[in-house]
Amino acid sequence: MRLKRLHIRYYPPGIFLDYEKGGQLRTKSIDLLNLTPETDVNELLSDIRAAEPLITSSCAEQVKVLICRLQEKVGQKDDRKFYLFRTLQAHILPLTNVAFNKSGSSFITGSYDRTCKIWDTASGEELHTLEGHRNVVYAIAFNNPYGDKVATGSFDKTCKLWSAETGKCFYTFRGHTAEIVCLAFNPQSTLVATGSMDTTAKLWDVESGKEVSTLAGHFAEIISLSFNTMGDHLVTGSFDHTAILWDVSSGSKVHILTGHRGEISCVQFNWDCSLIVTASLDKTCKVWDTDSGQCLATLLGHNDEVLDVCFNSTGQLIATASADGTSRVFSAETFQCLCQLEGHNGEISKVCFNPQGSRVLTASVDKTARVWHVNTGACLQVLEGHSDEIFSCAFNYEGDTIITGSKDNTCRIWH
Repeated sequence: MRLKRLHIRYYPPGIFLDYEKGGQLRTKSIDLLNLTPETDVNELLSDIRAAEPLITSSCAEQVKVLICRLQEKVGQKDDRKFYLFRTLQAHILPLTNVAFNKSGSSFITGSYDRTCKIWDTASGEELHTLEGHRNVVYAIAFNNPYGDKVATGSFDKTCKLWSAETGKCFYTFRGHTAEIVCLAFNPQSTLVATGSMDTTAKLWDVESGKEVSTLAGHFAEIISLSFNTMGDHLVTGSFDHTAILWDVSSGSKVHILTGHRGEISCVQFNWDCSLIVTASLDKTCKVWDTDSGQCLATLLGHNDEVLDVCFNSTGQLIATASADGTSRVFSAETFQCLCQLEGHNGEISKVCFNPQGSRVLTASVDKTARVWHVNTGACLQVLEGHSDEIFSCAFNYEGDTIITGSKDNTCRIWH
């Protein structure tokens, strides 16, 4: 094995190693999820060298420089305010979803008008309109980190794969017998997973456009799905009150996660793939051990349905969004509630962390989005101006741009 190159990953903190083995170029990563401004860099470097034979004395100094750069990034003060940059009359009918590419240079919007549009973030210009679906375009995604393809899932029961550069349709994936409501690319961008009201999920080959497997096992609609960071497992959440963990290569069930007393609204893995979080209409979230399939904790406190849940980029925090109009932040280690985010005047349908993990963004039916301080739960900013409910919001990779999507047919870019 021979080390060829080192590169840095800011969110979550880590270092990529490109190395040669048997004449083939491969990549592995060293995750530094617990890095803080106080971390002893020399001690960390010696731990890395002890665990990773590719890090020899000849490149130790370079690794140290990268760790210091990451440490600097982690320690940066974040007191930015967001200001409205542009309002885009995005579609002629309400939007369904918004999503950034990895760098945040482009974003996509899906709509009831049966199209998906690709936008340039810096100028607010429309780059492409992806036309061809015969019903609502509901689920949309870029193949991050590459960002050269877009997948759209529709109520017309098909998923389409598009070039983000030209707007050309590569493939139409046909096979579901009901609406497609969720989808995701695997991290390698070789597969698209689709979840449908027909109770199944399907895996599709990005290169050939062929169906790879059908994941059958739920007894009601699949409403959410997520690949883990490695891309070897997929979790699906269903209205049958369960989530199922699947082995991607074989298409077989690994665990059925049972215990919720209401429909699942959202499922997600943490970064190191050790935990799964599920949100439910039973007013709770549950955290599960990926290896054993055991429920480790039930996150209580909401007095209405939990509509969304997410981990921060390192997987150490969990944020929830509820129909009770509040959001909560929990520790993914102790499962304690760290703070409550109170101030919205209606249900919160979407929640996400900024990449740094210092802020939470929420979108509500009260026509506002809010930016919150993770540690104190203080509302730092109210993003106002939409004339109807906001159901989608996202940060870009650097955390310095926000997009909000609303039922008023517009999306807003905030810098």
